[in-house]
Amino acid sequence: MLNNLSADFQIIFERDPAARNWLEVLFCYPGIQALFGHQVAHWLYCRKIPFIPRGISYFVRFITGIEIHPGAKIGKGVFIDHGMGVVIGETAIVGDYSTIYQDVTLGGTGKEQGKRHPTVRQNVVLGAGAKVLGNIEIGDNVRIGSGSVVLRNIPSDCTVVGIPGRIVSRQGKLVNQGDDSLPDPEAEVIRALFDKIQALEAEVNRLKAPRGVVPVVNTHRFPQKDNLLIENFLDGAGI
Repeated sequence: MLNNLSADFQIIFERDPAARNWLEVLFCYPGIQALFGHQVAHWLYCRKIPFIPRGISYFVRFITGIEIHPGAKIGKGVFIDHGMGVVIGETAIVGDYSTIYQDVTLGGTGKEQGKRHPTVRQNVVLGAGAKVLGNIEIGDNVRIGSGSVVLRNIPSDCTVVGIPGRIVSRQGKLVNQGDDSLPDPEAEVIRALFDKIQALEAEVNRLKAPRGVVPVVNTHRFPQKDNLLIENFLDGAGI
């Protein structure tokens, strides 16, 4: 416990340029306070002591705005920056040296039994407002963008953005090659759908042109790339 708290304390000075002295960090950083309270609550929870662990968790939430269930497993060197609104569920696991910003949720998706919260591996960054839900695994060195909602496993060394979260970078390389900026999957799909609507409108106009009833064979085929893009979009949304 003491080793973990020492690493948690030290990581603040490494990652937060606003941290200037140990007294300020100890008394004015809710992240380190929440982690200290959780270490005590988790130790009691593992020894099957009733009520007191949850009481500590509730008190820490009241003081810091950070809610960590006593059953959650938190590694060493975890940095909770600002922290207001952070919620970490009972069966969640957070690996060493991960960074969690405000309003992050590591939660479940319903009333499942057993392991129902995410496993976050080492050196993961969870951006402000990110929601990681269900019994899924987030690999090492993953970056999850602010406001993203992640519902599926993410392999190591990836960057994830969007609702639902999609991988936009693997090992530092953009998934959508040929563009120096981060891809926008939603915009790409909307563009593909718009192109299809235009093609359908052109086809309808062509069918209306003849005065007589003349059967016309539709020889127009939509690009396979667009079809694949839409399928991937719907699949990512769980549809």
